[in-house]
Amino acid sequence: MTDDPTMKLDQFLKWSGVAQTGGEAKLMIQGGQVKVNGTTETRRARKVVEGDSIMVKGQIYRVEFS
Repeated sequence: MTDDPTMKLDQFLKWSGVAQTGGEAKLMIQGGQVKVNGTTETRRARKVVEGDSIMVKGQIYRVEFS
């Protein structure tokens, strides 16, 4: 059994500086502006794991916890 770290998508957007606030992250996600691994994601609580690719406004962010 592994303890792979995860983070909610809205938290990742705040943590990485893509969104200034949780509210801004929520609007981006619910507005269909965020893709996870190439698929539009509208769930704020979607868990992201290391290696996931997040695309917002043409910018790609790689999930890395180390």
